[in-house]
Amino acid sequence: MNFESINSVYFIGIGGIGMSAIARYFVAHGKHVGGYDKTPTEITSALQDLGAVIHFNDDVSEIETSFLEAESTLVVYTPAIPKGHSELEYFKANNFNILKRSAILGVITKQTFCLAVAGTHGKTTTTSILGHLLNVCDSPVTAFLGGISENYDSNLILNGTEVTVVEADEFDRSFLALSPNLASITSMDADHLDIYGSAEALVESFKAFSECLKPGGKLFVKQGLPLDGITYGVEEEADYSAQNVTIENGSYVFDIKTPKGIEQDFRFQLPGRHNLSNALIAIAMAAEYGCGYDDLKKGLASYKGVKRRFTYQIKTEDFVFIDDYAHHPEEIKAVHQAVREMYPDQKVLAIFQPHLFSRTKDFADAFAESLSKFDELLLLDIYPARELPIEGVTSQWLLDKIENPRKALVEKAALIKEIEKSKAQVVLTIGAGDIGQEVKRIKEAFDVKN
Repeated sequence: MNFESINSVYFIGIGGIGMSAIARYFVAHGKHVGGYDKTPTEITSALQDLGAVIHFNDDVSEIETSFLEAESTLVVYTPAIPKGHSELEYFKANNFNILKRSAILGVITKQTFCLAVAGTHGKTTTTSILGHLLNVCDSPVTAFLGGISENYDSNLILNGTEVTVVEADEFDRSFLALSPNLASITSMDADHLDIYGSAEALVESFKAFSECLKPGGKLFVKQGLPLDGITYGVEEEADYSAQNVTIENGSYVFDIKTPKGIEQDFRFQLPGRHNLSNALIAIAMAAEYGCGYDDLKKGLASYKGVKRRFTYQIKTEDFVFIDDYAHHPEEIKAVHQAVREMYPDQKVLAIFQPHLFSRTKDFADAFAESLSKFDELLLLDIYPARELPIEGVTSQWLLDKIENPRKALVEKAALIKEIEKSKAQVVLTIGAGDIGQEVKRIKEAFDVKN
């Protein structure tokens, strides 16, 4: 596809984190950008500030006429859009050029030197570290991020167009549209079973992704995964290994064993061994791309993180409030490990909002095990996202499985009162639904007290 012939790009679902990054990309390239989303958010407001024309009703009559020229308009949609969406049906009926988000990324990656990060956990953090490292190394990179980078206050890093960094999303097999030069797989834990049907089908999809590499491409895999490639691991025997790991003033300090020798004294301020693993693979990919280790050390030390990925909202001696996007049992375990490592003697209250009825049903026992580890637990109702309820699958059903004497089901309106009752010095909000909207309320309430 030749983007030169396109004047306008219209996004159906423009407020999605992945969609909005591509929208920013086209704005930066001088295209007229607009779209629809269900509700206004900070993301849609930021796009409007850049000149994007956005509305919030599924109504063809609200589409600006400049987007109704089929010859010069590209339509991009997210698979999260429900069937029968009237705007999408209009564009289909009138023979517009319509592509899924993954197909657009596929076109862009074919035309660039692409570094792609796949895995059921760690994609967004790893991609944002990698994009930041390449930017610090002054490579001509565009990085599409699945979250808002704290360094750039954006989900797009733009320093050129010859190199791209992308998340390779396994949801609905989107990553099979990509053509990376360097690719990594961070994990292959069962997830999205509503799409795949079985864990084995998910693993087969990752194997298929590993075959999407361009000729001469390189695959990096976390040590222990059943795939051939350049291996990496934290304090493990691997091609790239983080070694001599210590904590100084809340930051990791470590060395890296590489295929060519030892590189010493890396510093990284994100807590949790899972984040250290993400940093390691980002460094390995950037080094194989051609970045020097002095620049990589400087870049890693200046990396601040991604919003809603172990993000400190309040951090005082007496009270800590952390927000995290974790929505899978393995991710919750990783958050628990990180908070115990940083605050080994403090009581921890976790507030969790399950995401999707199907995921809650598929992993109920694993959720119960991971959530039982916290000192106290408050559970919100399941966030349905794209799904209809499943009979018998409720937050009360999940709560009954959790072995924790200090657990309760809670309404959002009662959250602050319940937190005030707790003796916990560390409070965590966890989940991928609209729990993020409660974070501001909680922060305001406890900022005053602390």
